[in-house]
Amino acid sequence: MDIGLLVNITSRAWSLKILALLHSGVPGRQAPLIAATQASRSSFASSLDNLLQIGLLERNPGHGHPLRPEFRLTQTGQAAAAMANGIMTLVPEEDSFAVVRRNWSVPILAVTETPKRFSTIRSGLGAITDRALSNSLGLLEEHEWLQRDIDLSQRSPYPTYHAVNAGRKINRAIGLAI
Repeated sequence: MDIGLLVNITSRAWSLKILALLHSGVPGRQAPLIAATQASRSSFASSLDNLLQIGLLERNPGHGHPLRPEFRLTQTGQAAAAMANGIMTLVPEEDSFAVVRRNWSVPILAVTETPKRFSTIRSGLGAITDRALSNSLGLLEEHEWLQRDIDLSQRSPYPTYHAVNAGRKINRAIGLAI
């Protein structure tokens, strides 16, 4: 899985949770998935449509019987669902899940296995703005998932960022899927 796909997955708030639930055996029907995610219908529908568009879910052609799922994971979706399940098991608390639900948190953790400069992180993620990256780095640092160090080895010191604590565990869960 490349970083572009990870950015697409996390661009909708409930996509990771939907994938994790499907991986853990929740039936691929809207009602049980909405109940399990506790998302609003519109936000759930947006996340579900996104997963269909990027090819991680497909509509079940045999749907029609009440016990058959409406949606099923594609082959690529199965790998993404395993990764999402790994991340969700690491963040059982609601406030931690709120951080994971944010657009750029998981992709930033994915690229900060080793200490990286701001510009390196930005170029690794593609379409992120400086403001979004700065806000996300601050949020992850506040939750102690990312550590900011000042590198004094150069003439002009600069900050570097790398995943620590739960952020490091999430990085490893993503790394296993890539």
